[in-house]
Amino acid sequence: MPREKLQGALDLLILKTLARGSSHGYGITCAILNASQNQLRVEEGSLYPALRRLESNSLIKAQWKASENNRRARYYELARAGRKHLQELEDEWRTQTAVIERFLAFEE
Repeated sequence: MPREKLQGALDLLILKTLARGSSHGYGITCAILNASQNQLRVEEGSLYPALRRLESNSLIKAQWKASENNRRARYYELARAGRKHLQELEDEWRTQTAVIERFLAFEE
């Protein structure tokens, strides 16, 4: 799969998770794992560069807060531009998966 497609899928997972509420990195990872019934595991080496890229593109905002266990953590939330981009990614994902489904069902 081309790198930009993998990056787009990771962006979709992160933005969709943050659309449900702000979270720190570990919380995002756990939410993705939980929502996918342990099928999608996002490693730190992929997550944090993606969060920095999304923040630098003004799709998410971040601030330092105390976590549930009273440790300092960077919490991320969806920015207005991120909501718009999330909708675009969702539409694109649904279109692409529909094309692949049609292809898989095609009989000659």
